[in-house]
Amino acid sequence: MTSPARKSRPGPRRALTEEEILEATLNLLDEGGMKAASIRGIAARVGVAPNAVYTYFPDKAAVVQAIVEHLLGQVDHAVFADRDVPWRQRIEALALELRERLTAHPGAVNLTIGGPMNGPHALALNERLMGILVDTGLTPGDAAKAAYLLIVYVFGSIALEVAESGETHRLPPEAERIAARQTGFSAIPTETHPLSAAAAGTMAGYISTEQYIWGLRKVLDGITAGPISEADTSKAFAG
Repeated sequence: MTSPARKSRPGPRRALTEEEILEATLNLLDEGGMKAASIRGIAARVGVAPNAVYTYFPDKAAVVQAIVEHLLGQVDHAVFADRDVPWRQRIEALALELRERLTAHPGAVNLTIGGPMNGPHALALNERLMGILVDTGLTPGDAAKAAYLLIVYVFGSIALEVAESGETHRLPPEAERIAARQTGFSAIPTETHPLSAAAAGTMAGYISTEQYIWGLRKVLDGITAGPISEADTSKAFAG
């Protein structure tokens, strides 16, 4: 006579949602950066034991990637995907939205440049960006290179802007940050650094929206200036 099969014991009850954990993690990042957003810190914020967090995410790296995906998933694709809107305007709209969303959570900005962005939302954005560039006449290969160049510019600019402020919770208004930079640059000695002293006002505005868009447009000008030949590349490496 066979014994009755044992019923398997249920696993931990998922009393929370992944969204709640990610929002709690974002709040911790905003308040104190990566040190504050430890697994123990996350667990304490949502009111569970630390091992309960692993029910949702296998490790801290998975939480980090989920945060990046969470932020990128908030990007509105409406204008970005509308082919009736000029392609440059679509890319500028994306760049401005990314800047707005990421600077709203400065503690999370470094996460976006700390590893490969290969989640579904990241890949969807990259696919749309490459599609826009292919529509301008670039080959798929050149479109991929150009998309990477734009990503480096956008995320790099945002990361530098946030890093300089030293803020994790919320960046001061742009005008205040520019004014503080202006005060610092006004002390540049004209005797030894005449060009920098003369450009103090411009340098103070490096973190401005105006500078951000100016740089983006220059990058787009370069992308559409024409293909770089293999001969030009070889010359560059040859010195």
